[in-house]
Amino acid sequence: MPFHVHESLAVPDLPAASRRNDHVAPLILTELNPLQVVDSIAVDAQPLELMTFGTVREVCPKCQRGGLKLVLRQSSVRIAHLFCADCTSCFDAQYPDGAPALTI
Repeated sequence: MPFHVHESLAVPDLPAASRRNDHVAPLILTELNPLQVVDSIAVDAQPLELMTFGTVREVCPKCQRGGLKLVLRQSSVRIAHLFCADCTSCFDAQYPDGAPALTI
């Protein structure tokens, strides 16, 4: 499924020494079915337009590459999630105590 990702409101990567939460526990990632996350999948080979809102520190558990992007709800996105552009996987995120990490 082709995705076209737009970066919006990107937060610049900060050196590790300047981050406030250097000792924060990693998020627990659960893979989501992209068909349940996005309203319309690419039609006629046209890529789906997604707007991302920065990169998170977590590594994709599927392909082991960094750079998961935060995708918030928008016109064609039903569920806020983390997206890996390398393997086109979608993930939900929770804190170690089970609290959702992507809800406001």
